[in-house]
Amino acid sequence: MIDTLYGSISDGAIGVFDSGVGGLTCVKELIRLMPNEDIIYLGDTARVPYGTRSRATIARYARQDIAFMEKHNVKLLLVACGTVSSVMASEPIFEGTNITCYSGVIIPAADAACEATRNKKIGVIATPATIRSGCYEYEINRQRPDISVYSKACPLLVPLAENGYTAPGCQPAEFFVREYLSPLKEQGVDTLIMGCTHYPLFEDVMREFMGEGVTLISSSGVTAQQTYDALKAQKALKPASHKAKIELFCTDSVQLFKENVTRFVGGDIDCEISQCSLS
Repeated sequence: MIDTLYGSISDGAIGVFDSGVGGLTCVKELIRLMPNEDIIYLGDTARVPYGTRSRATIARYARQDIAFMEKHNVKLLLVACGTVSSVMASEPIFEGTNITCYSGVIIPAADAACEATRNKKIGVIATPATIRSGCYEYEINRQRPDISVYSKACPLLVPLAENGYTAPGCQPAEFFVREYLSPLKEQGVDTLIMGCTHYPLFEDVMREFMGEGVTLISSSGVTAQQTYDALKAQKALKPASHKAKIELFCTDSVQLFKENVTRFVGGDIDCEISQCSLS
């Protein structure tokens, strides 16, 4: 699967795109790890979610997202959408583009889960399209054939996250977390991959339901860490004297997007927020 950071890293911003606002969890981690880096984020909020679409439609949307990023000076591009990451192996979405350094979220999360599991039972939750692709099972068993993988599609968690229903004590969040995660808990998984970048917002609810003995892997968190490690290894980090510029774009209502920026990243983020169109 072509889902790993590679290529020569030039000067410029870190580009991140997602089908909606879930990729902002990756932006939050990037800012924490690399406060001096410029970041350009695109959330295709007009067409969220991608996870219920066909592979052909997902690939077409992804190419439009990449074309938008090509207009900006990005030194690498993070596909912070688990659904798009899951089709990267079979759909050449970067073919013919000028972006040569990129990563999805599948391999970083699979790597972390394989390292974390003790009982060789890993659970995966993601969008229906990601689960149908079998990408996590493929990557985990490619590394560790002895590991059992239990997967569950969670289609309603994305709209819940985008509408703020994520906190402990929130009845819809607790109901659907219990509904989706019960089969994985019954299987005795000791590691759970949150395979959609929206899902870290439910981390407290999931941790309470699954128990402290289960390690939760954030696909956005481990991808941000991989990016930091790669930039540091190639001496491509911005200097401490550089003042970061953060630009956030959405394809629908800026007002609704701003509310989610506050929810996903924090209210004190210094950034520019704009609406854009894709074609």
